[in-house]
Amino acid sequence: MADTNWKPAESPLMTVWGEQLNPESVWQEYPRPQMQREEWMNLNGLWEYSVLPKTDAGPAEFDGEILVPFCIESALSGVGRRVSPEERLWYRRTVDVSRDWKDNAVLLHFGAVDYECTVWVNGGLAGHHRGGNTPFFFDVSAFLIDGENELLVSVWDPTSSEDQPRGKQDLFPHNIWYTPVTGIWQTVWLEPVAKENSIEELRITPDVDASSVEVQVIGRVPPSRWRDCVQVSVFDGDVKIAETRGHIDDSLILPLVSPELWSPDAPKLYDLRVELFSGQGDSRESLDHARSYFAMRKISMAPDGDGVQVLLNNEPLFQYGTLDQGWWPDGLLTPPSEDALRWDVDFLKAAGFNMVRKHIKIEPQAFYAHCDRIGMLVWQDMPSGFIQASEIDLEKRCTVQHVPEGGQKDVLMRSRSAIAFDAELREMIASLYNYPCIAVWVPLNEGWGQHEVAHKTQLIRSLDSTRLVSSTSGWEDRDIGDLYDIHNYWEETLIPEPRKDRAVVVGEFGGLGYAVHGHLWWDRNWGYQSYENVEELVAQYQKRLSRILFGIREKSLQAAVYTQTTDVEGEINGLVTYDRKVIKIAEERLRALHEELYAPESVCL
Repeated sequence: MADTNWKPAESPLMTVWGEQLNPESVWQEYPRPQMQREEWMNLNGLWEYSVLPKTDAGPAEFDGEILVPFCIESALSGVGRRVSPEERLWYRRTVDVSRDWKDNAVLLHFGAVDYECTVWVNGGLAGHHRGGNTPFFFDVSAFLIDGENELLVSVWDPTSSEDQPRGKQDLFPHNIWYTPVTGIWQTVWLEPVAKENSIEELRITPDVDASSVEVQVIGRVPPSRWRDCVQVSVFDGDVKIAETRGHIDDSLILPLVSPELWSPDAPKLYDLRVELFSGQGDSRESLDHARSYFAMRKISMAPDGDGVQVLLNNEPLFQYGTLDQGWWPDGLLTPPSEDALRWDVDFLKAAGFNMVRKHIKIEPQAFYAHCDRIGMLVWQDMPSGFIQASEIDLEKRCTVQHVPEGGQKDVLMRSRSAIAFDAELREMIASLYNYPCIAVWVPLNEGWGQHEVAHKTQLIRSLDSTRLVSSTSGWEDRDIGDLYDIHNYWEETLIPEPRKDRAVVVGEFGGLGYAVHGHLWWDRNWGYQSYENVEELVAQYQKRLSRILFGIREKSLQAAVYTQTTDVEGEINGLVTYDRKVIKIAEERLRALHEELYAPESVCL
């Protein structure tokens, strides 16, 4: 790329990581922690961009430069402009692919592109993907030439004018609805693999009760090579503790002697090395290899008197976390850096939380790897999708695909929309299955596009039987799933009675607003309740915790999720300001308040 005068676009707030951002070294860490190879090429950085009517052909010239992987609406993109559903965003860059890769297949990876993405390489159509939240790749080998190669990407994003999974994006941001995100918003990268014989996926399933781990190696191999061998080795540090061999798609079981279990207090991880090879002895040919990791941990439930307990490694553990939106004032859906992403989770850990509910957003995979390392459980939401109607009165907007309180029927989604939702739900579970931190899948939230609840629950269970499912978090429960999940923003509402078939959890509560002047996105701020100073905020937070503690002691409450980690745009009910520059309640103070939640036999708050 040519020399640039890149600088952030104007923004009401910036984080310290955004202020210090170097456009020549943006998101440089390996983007797929659960299946790492040694060779890869990071394509983050400055690309050319153009915005045209969506029916136009590709641009003859470009409008300027955009910093990938930040969406065009963000300050860190260097552009900071909206793209309407009637427009299309185009990207272009050139790349000189290593000559060392000429005998390989070359895969072009996108961490996430919102929403509909089409890719050309040197004028050839390389692929098309729909879905704004999940990773995908194209084999671009056939399109590459020696020397400089042109990548051209087009993106169309309907945002809230359609019902695709989009989370909290809205064409008309207000209250709990945020700025749209269009285009590339996670790392873009190239990777060489063997042309015909390579590892495409790993599926790692620990079995705590049997002291073993099951590994399935899913390969990219021709039928004639289907019986090529795989070797799987487990390491504890530098010491090999288990090894086995088998074939592509086999269920390979590795027994472990007295394995250490993963928990928030002791997040033990084991390394995994996988090799694909053909032949034996001196004629053995290594075709591919990859590194990964896993943890020995078990998520389950068991009867407990009149109710049901949630267990970690067969022991009860009260799970307490925050509603974690994962938005940033300068990067929007994209954290300014890997350090910024880790800061949020490290703050929560220091504050005595042992769980986060990742709220209708799928993070870059570095987030889940960090949660694995530090011992932070994750409840993973599927991003919601539904059509919102009138934009004329933002305070009274109705929705046409929303189940209201008391609604007895789910939304009747268009078949194509339900299929698109299921496809992205499957992609989410496939991409995150191996991360030990994930404890609960949450497909639907508060009636937002709530459809086919039984089907979604059955689909998740067919894909992953090792975790719990909160089928509908809040509002209209359909008496299905593992958790009876209520939302409670009212101070005196009692915790519901225990249920014999499902564990009782409070999937959202709190929402205590406190505006820190000088750190606000808008002048029209919103919270469920609002307070004027830190002492008022702490007193009310402590009061809400007393209700949660009552629920643990008297009602067998199993988990609770406080709203929320940070302020987001006009929503000011975070424990931290949106720019992460002010912690409203100090970590040590929060940690002291939380200790009783994990030891409910002690005195009341």
